[in-house]
Amino acid sequence: MRAFDALAPDPLYPEKESERHANKLEAWGTGALRWLSRKRRQPLWRTRRILARVRRETEALGELDLAGVRRRADEIAFDLRANGISQESAARAFALIRQAGRLALGKAHFDVQLLGGWAMLQGMVAEMNTGEGKTLTATLPAATVAMAGLPVHVITTNDYLVERDAQIMGPLYEALGLSVAWVSMEMDIPARRKAYQADVVYCSNKTLVFDYLRDLIVLDSDKDEDALRLERLRGEQGRLNQLYLRGLCYAIVDEADSVLVDEARTPLIISGVQEDDTSEVTRQAMELAGGMASEHYRLHRGERRVTLTELGREHLRGQCAALPAPWSIPFRREELVLSALTVQHLYRLDEQYIIRDGKIMVVDEFTGRVMPDRSWGQGLHQMLEHKEGLELSEPRSTLKSISYQRFFKHYLLLSGMTGTAAEIRAELGRVYDLPVVRIPTHRKSRRRHAPDAVYRTLAEKWAAVCERASALHRQGVPILIGTRSVAASEQVAHVLAEAGLPAVVLNAKQDADEADMIARAGEIGSIMIATNMAGRGTDIPLSDAAREAGGLHVILTERHESARIDRQLEGRSGRQGDPGHVEAILSLEDSVLDSVAGGAWAGPGRLLRARRLQDWNWLAARWLRFAQARTERKLARERRQMVAADEELENSLSFSGQGD
Repeated sequence: MRAFDALAPDPLYPEKESERHANKLEAWGTGALRWLSRKRRQPLWRTRRILARVRRETEALGELDLAGVRRRADEIAFDLRANGISQESAARAFALIRQAGRLALGKAHFDVQLLGGWAMLQGMVAEMNTGEGKTLTATLPAATVAMAGLPVHVITTNDYLVERDAQIMGPLYEALGLSVAWVSMEMDIPARRKAYQADVVYCSNKTLVFDYLRDLIVLDSDKDEDALRLERLRGEQGRLNQLYLRGLCYAIVDEADSVLVDEARTPLIISGVQEDDTSEVTRQAMELAGGMASEHYRLHRGERRVTLTELGREHLRGQCAALPAPWSIPFRREELVLSALTVQHLYRLDEQYIIRDGKIMVVDEFTGRVMPDRSWGQGLHQMLEHKEGLELSEPRSTLKSISYQRFFKHYLLLSGMTGTAAEIRAELGRVYDLPVVRIPTHRKSRRRHAPDAVYRTLAEKWAAVCERASALHRQGVPILIGTRSVAASEQVAHVLAEAGLPAVVLNAKQDADEADMIARAGEIGSIMIATNMAGRGTDIPLSDAAREAGGLHVILTERHESARIDRQLEGRSGRQGDPGHVEAILSLEDSVLDSVAGGAWAGPGRLLRARRLQDWNWLAARWLRFAQARTERKLARERRQMVAADEELENSLSFSGQGD
């Protein structure tokens, strides 16, 4: 039995008071656990001392072979478990991990990767540019904490990257005497439980949270630690043997901005089949919404919500007068009709969802990927199926749910890495207590940015994209065209096909095929169309011919709701000092302008469309940037409200628990 297993670690329990942690850590007296409770952080200029220490430790290792690395790892692990992690012991561990990487992978960590690893080891988010080797960087803090005897979760966005990263980095961990495993949704229950016993576990955020919720269902309302320890004596009959996780001690979140912020608006829910048949209610809601006139409601497209006018409420009251519950309940009928109006007017095929095999598939608007195992709640999914004439799926009832904010705050120490975190620095600090550290690049960036080109209509924009792609293709320059929706990808692909250009549309679903496709986007003459950041996490290496032609040329065809998503796409070019170019070809019909389409902001937009002012292109580009910033601020406000609601809920649950 591992020493940690005997602790019956607390992260499986919702409450997490700092005093309770401090008392537990002091009582057990384990050096590594005491280190986790302190969370001492240093500014980047002070962490540079770690580089000098690692260099000295590397020199002391000499020409150590794999057998010597294994023996030295045992010595360092004993010191880490007994005395905790200090800058001195971390430097020794980093030097050994660097040597293990050189021998097992043929890759030695760069100095900037050492800085990134040290930042994450202190519970920070390391902002590292695309192509700077974040996957290799994560092995530094992961292996160090694992050698200290604590479970480590390396969390990324999808199962393909989980398996790929674990397999590629596996020899490094094994050289240090550490076990490594990955967890995916396709694994059966025994294999998944076994995988979670490894020292370092690679898993997706979604898989991890759902397994956590399954553990909560097993534990139900009885989470007493002493009772759980006693149940261990029952062997296989005890509840502890039915759990997946060994605890939430230390996590490294890859693509931290996507997981911790973009996905934060999505609640994670384990549901069961709802016994009540709601198909008739769904049909009635859609019919009632279809019978409402434009003066009965207001569409807020920028916020994707609908409100009823007083005239609409009166109309609805009259229509529902003779109907039974739930239509006799005012707030419930308004809620149902508003959902139906939202589905009819604000959810669009090939933007928010697609139809595949006769089923509605949710499209993640930040990544453009299809989420086959995700569905909308509150009857929205069934209403969409009714709208598209599909067979209605079974309604679901919630068994357990949690938000990412609440889940990730249960870790004793949380860290992350991403290429774009500066815009959400304040949010990460406020919600997760995660400082952001900007890590310098290994080589100076050679990426060049062209001024934005703005056109009045979508047709003019697509024609300009086609003309630009044709000119670049004749020069052999590899091209990556970024769109915001599946429909836009298909539209630009159609335009390019008519011009005889060999464009490839990146698959919406992230898998090995997609990763292979995005990896080939750096070949000479390639034209790749990607919805937002499909293929994120996969490098685009340049061929020698493509590098001589000027490197990857990225064309943004629309500003996203968040400037970070634009930066992620731009970061595809010019990686690791390679040449690269970025330009944006936009229009005044882009959906990002929905946030300034009404009210006091409608006037400037109409003026730009109607008149050709001096410096028109510059003014139009600034107007699009303004609309993007306004939308981003609105999303940030919504996330703050969600955080406040989560905290209020968690506090109320803790209070009610104390009163039992």
